[in-house]
Amino acid sequence: MAGSNGKQKTVRDMILSLGLIGIAAGVIYLFIPHDDHAPDIARVDYRVELLTARRAASYPVAAPEGLPDTWKATSVRFQGADSDRWHLGFQNPAGEYVQVEQSTQKRADFIETASQGAKATKASERIGGRTWTRYTGGRYDALVLEDTPGSTTVVAGTASFAQLTKMAEALKMA
Repeated sequence: MAGSNGKQKTVRDMILSLGLIGIAAGVIYLFIPHDDHAPDIARVDYRVELLTARRAASYPVAAPEGLPDTWKATSVRFQGADSDRWHLGFQNPAGEYVQVEQSTQKRADFIETASQGAKATKASERIGGRTWTRYTGGRYDALVLEDTPGSTTVVAGTASFAQLTKMAEALKMA
């Protein structure tokens, strides 16, 4: 019977050790600071890239004018070798993402990529004298302008259609 008493001590010691480790982990968690907030995204200045894109692109490049400062530009790029592709990303005042995408790429492929897989709906709306088609689903919702000669314009993101419309209203093409 001496052997069984040793096994009981070993199991008891293991349970006590696990309990102490759990208490130590809880204390560490409580006293070490941790931040649950999303990191602040830096604002980018897109003026130089916009001028470059407007000189190089084969279509009128869209960029917003008159948006409040609470809309923060977060990303910009122009890829002339890749179907004259223009991208301008924003964070709206609610922290949601809105992007403006333009390209001379094949329309269906470009919309699929720019809208992250959204599908056309039967709904459309007149914004700034032009007809934009609503796309929903996928990762983003989108507004698509297909009547620009030689290019397609997509305003897409995680924001609501009201916010996407606000961006589309602010777009000036030059």
